[in-house]
Amino acid sequence: MSHLSYRLRQRVLWTQVWGLATVQGAITLSWVIYSLYLVEVLTQLGFSPALATGLLVLENGLAIVMEPLMGSLSDRVQQWLGNRFLLIALGMILAASLFLSIPLVMLGNGEAVRWLVPTAMVAWALSMTVFRSPALSLLGRYALATKLPQAASVLTLVGGITGAMGFLVSDWLLALGPLSAFGIGSAVLLGAAVVLGLCHPARAVVVAPTSRWRDLSLEGLSLVFGAGLGVSLGGRLMIQTFPRALAAQDPTVNASIILGLLFIVLALTAIPAGSLAIRIGNRSAMILGLVGMALLCLTIGGLTSMVLAGIVAIALGALFSLVSNGTLPFALSLVPYDRGGLGTGLYFSGGALALSLFGTLSRLGDSLSPVQGGQLAASAFGFAALCVGGSMWVRK
Repeated sequence: MSHLSYRLRQRVLWTQVWGLATVQGAITLSWVIYSLYLVEVLTQLGFSPALATGLLVLENGLAIVMEPLMGSLSDRVQQWLGNRFLLIALGMILAASLFLSIPLVMLGNGEAVRWLVPTAMVAWALSMTVFRSPALSLLGRYALATKLPQAASVLTLVGGITGAMGFLVSDWLLALGPLSAFGIGSAVLLGAAVVLGLCHPARAVVVAPTSRWRDLSLEGLSLVFGAGLGVSLGGRLMIQTFPRALAAQDPTVNASIILGLLFIVLALTAIPAGSLAIRIGNRSAMILGLVGMALLCLTIGGLTSMVLAGIVAIALGALFSLVSNGTLPFALSLVPYDRGGLGTGLYFSGGALALSLFGTLSRLGDSLSPVQGGQLAASAFGFAALCVGGSMWVRK
């Protein structure tokens, strides 16, 4: 058997999957750094903290259109050139440059320079949409459809560990200062582009595709978008509500530890969750995770101790791994094999709408109680579960 024949018979190309995981980690780290410094940078320049919420709503509003647009463009590039890596590499280089430009612009003086900082922030957020959907859609070319959740578990593992940094080492990242922190983020983005380039094969078809779709389905695309909306909105509301529920019981409690625990558990259970999804089916695993998270979110408002909060955080992290592993395989399963970029982009487009809605909801401030926040999160997860379940009856 030739080397090429062996590669085509592999169910998962693990080297390529780990290369893609570095991109996932770089994306997550960049957003962690950006979120930590957003308000500090703007207020340091004399802007109102409310501008941060406005920028996030604007960035995500633009991403609603840009994510599927760039994903679809990458599908066309794939057809024209036989490989979408050029678009991904250009997008990552652009994003790394713009990320570093944010603290560099702060070194200047004058009103015009001051307004360049929020402009650079929006430009950077847009540049991230250039490569995210095209890059993560590559998962469908690195694993057979039946093994996608197992391959995606590696991305969840790396993303969970990186996401935990936002809660566990936030003080250290803030102590670095904007120039060093953003410099690290920029370097990691460039490094991830190099790693993916070294791992990615010259030709894009690395495993035999097993897509059951020949044409795009409006119903299928709508369900992908809806699942992205529900999962992202539920996740954000859950993360926002948890600290407020704990603070209501004990104002001295450090909620970051609990949230960090959630993401660590998410990472640690990613691989076992991927194996479970292979056994029971990806949609069944996602529904199990979404329904379980919805039920647990209803309990957040009634937490009375750190012990109970820790138990809920562990359970949420484990269930969230079932959902996180399944999102990309779910999006890829409802589009033809050669339209993976569009499917992935639509999922992230739904997530961007969720973040815009979350930015609007966050303006409600303290008027939204922990109980209400938990109920909204549960409703969002329930909506996502309906979208995933409904996909079982969509015609091919």
